[in-house]
Amino acid sequence: MLPWRQDVLVLTPWLAPIVWEGTFSRDILNAQYLQKNLVTGVVTFAVEKYVQFIEGFMRSANKYFLAGHQVNFYLFTDNPEKVSHLQLAPENQLFVIPVQNGSRWQELSRSRMHILSSYIQGQFQHEVDYLYSMDIDVQLLAHIGVEIIDALVATISSWQVTQQENKARETRPESQGATPEGQGDFHYTASFYGGSVSEVYKLTRACFGGLMEDTENGIEARGHHESLLNEYLVQHKPTRLLSPEYYWDTELSPSIIHVKRMCPVHRDSS
Repeated sequence: MLPWRQDVLVLTPWLAPIVWEGTFSRDILNAQYLQKNLVTGVVTFAVEKYVQFIEGFMRSANKYFLAGHQVNFYLFTDNPEKVSHLQLAPENQLFVIPVQNGSRWQELSRSRMHILSSYIQGQFQHEVDYLYSMDIDVQLLAHIGVEIIDALVATISSWQVTQQENKARETRPESQGATPEGQGDFHYTASFYGGSVSEVYKLTRACFGGLMEDTENGIEARGHHESLLNEYLVQHKPTRLLSPEYYWDTELSPSIIHVKRMCPVHRDSS
């Protein structure tokens, strides 16, 4: 990491790097990554009306996500017949995996962690070295490269930069996703996280267990699986943090954001 930035925090208190534009040399990292002959996986879910985002997501991810490196895209959807043929880079592959949709989006939020941990154990651990979970209703606008590769990677939520209210923070102690006041160095978005297959397996399995315990106790964490993700990362510190550049609202433009790499797209309510 090259600490060229003086205007932002580039290192956590536990000495994990925080990745911003201007803090790394992609050429050096690419050369190191290529020598290891690694495969990275991306998992995303498109159910019900979210199938409308598949083509936009895949086109932008094919162009900007680990360009030039081998990537397996795993698309879970309840409408596999609606996935049109997409021309991908020769090093990329798309695997469409049928999945049932729950009656409420909260149920998919809960089952998402279970599905991920199950597929890691049964399939993904044999196919990829690193695995990242991404929302389907996003568009990549700039390169996201090997600077994201590490054992346990989380993305800092944009609300911390804009001083917005943290609507996903759970404080009720009866929830397994509760983060007590004063604990938690950052708030992380569940829209983009990942790491080595083994670390993502441990994370998803723990989060699913917490979600199930909440369900049995008749409670839903305020931010659903994002709350459980944050509680897990309080106890298991990420080895690399991605700045809000890696998941940013296009309507916000603070000066510290030099590059908007990935942004949510408009959700059609119809």
